[in-house]
Amino acid sequence: MKKLMTVMLGSAVGLALSAGMAAAEKWDMPMAYSATNFHSATGAEFGKCVIKGTGAAIEIVTHPSGSLFKGADIKRAVQTGQAPIGERLLSGHQNENAIFGVDSIPFLATSFDDAAKLWKAAKPTMTKILAEQNLVLLYSVPWPPQGLYFKKEVNSVADMKGVKFRSYNNATARLAELAGMLPVTIEAAEISQAFATGVAESMISSGSTGYDRKVWESLTHFYEVDAWLPRNYVFVNKDVWDGTSGANKNVILGCAELAEYAGSWRAVEYTQFTLNGLKANGMKVGPAGDKLKGELKEFGVIMTNEWLEKAGADGKAIVDAYKAMQ
Repeated sequence: MKKLMTVMLGSAVGLALSAGMAAAEKWDMPMAYSATNFHSATGAEFGKCVIKGTGAAIEIVTHPSGSLFKGADIKRAVQTGQAPIGERLLSGHQNENAIFGVDSIPFLATSFDDAAKLWKAAKPTMTKILAEQNLVLLYSVPWPPQGLYFKKEVNSVADMKGVKFRSYNNATARLAELAGMLPVTIEAAEISQAFATGVAESMISSGSTGYDRKVWESLTHFYEVDAWLPRNYVFVNKDVWDGTSGANKNVILGCAELAEYAGSWRAVEYTQFTLNGLKANGMKVGPAGDKLKGELKEFGVIMTNEWLEKAGADGKAIVDAYKAMQ
């Protein structure tokens, strides 16, 4: 990875030969996840790449852990110019437009390869929607596959009823409702406290989130169900983008392409590492039982049909394009 990042920086320098030296223009970049999370690490390297590549004409400063804006507020902050650039969970905006939840359709894309194909199918439509919202898409990186965390053994949906369940988007809230759990909206930066205080007792998330937040201090079981691979994405205010020189735009786009590659590579490598970390800290980690998986897939059919109805022709076109790649 260090060699890869060196290549990133070197490539950016090559792109910036015509950018010249200029007084630094500071771009504060709010991010929702901890500085140690691989998304935040990728964002920090992206910022360094841009600084180096533009000859310090643009200085991107990352602000992880929701320290500048809370996760739910980041997109609006960038849209309105309160911050020039930011990163957010894509499906966190599904209440605005169902297309934002394409990465969270249960059991549609359950591997990194399939998630990449789904993103390729969705990206043109996503770019258009964001442009209408005064935003320019730069890059997107997937999370590892999503599994279920509990503080008890769970063998069927019946065991989940009444459990307080951390929700982070429409899909997770709907899953909780179908399973008879109680959805509670909790940002990533608040997970540890929520579990420690009993505000939440369960969640669906990646091994990465659980490892970063040391959830073994409160939870005991992680069930691998590979429900979906949600994505984070980085976007810039369109007015800021339009005011950026062509040379610097080229640098930023080059750094973005490299960041997407590096971040995706990190996600793959981090998957087993974090599951091993959960095990090492006392959690029981393994595949969900056949009964639970079967019941969850039934919910998946319901949620897929609901999503297609809300997403309309654009959503159907994305899913059809994705399936054509299979």
